[in-house]
Amino acid sequence: MTPRPAQLVVLAKSPVPGRVKTRLGPTFGALEAAGLARAALVDTLRAAQGAGVQRTVLALDGVAGDWLPPALEVYPQRGGPLDERIAHAMTDAWSTMPLPVLLIGMDTPQVTAADLDHAVERLLEAGTDAVMGPAVDGGYWALGLRRPRTEHLVSVPMSRSDTGSAQLDRLESCGLRVRLLETRRDVDLAADADAVAHEAPGTAFATELARLSAGAA
Repeated sequence: MTPRPAQLVVLAKSPVPGRVKTRLGPTFGALEAAGLARAALVDTLRAAQGAGVQRTVLALDGVAGDWLPPALEVYPQRGGPLDERIAHAMTDAWSTMPLPVLLIGMDTPQVTAADLDHAVERLLEAGTDAVMGPAVDGGYWALGLRRPRTEHLVSVPMSRSDTGSAQLDRLESCGLRVRLLETRRDVDLAADADAVAHEAPGTAFATELARLSAGAA
């Protein structure tokens, strides 16, 4: 199949204990939470590389490890707060290759290559300027823009129960026609981890969670 004229950007942190999945720490411990983050990142990168787009890149905060697939393009995140890092990741990708950009994080290991292909198809449909995948916690798991600009993204409040609605309001206030994708669950808390592993039992994330649960039994 001919790759679609779009690109995927995975926004991620290196899975270092104490820096990732800190809200899982009270249940699993910092080292175990980092292991779950690593597994989620592996699943996310596998899905991204399986999608039929012209380019897939990783915008990374930290240092790459043995979890990085070969030949995957990597560039460092820049900016301070999360809204700035999202804006720079999308606009940097566009400036390098002026194709529509779909950005995802590393918190939804249940997302498949087919899910990403569907999101890209929606983004490329006539009459669509942007797509957003709402998250159960009020944020969003995916954001796509045909032509990303910093004003679409900067100063949107992050990591809040109204982040998704605030981002949608911002896009629409900029005159963009937005299509919503399916709602997904982010892995933030232990209950989220259980639900996502149940939804996607064949993932590296589910395997790692089962290993940790067996060790704690």
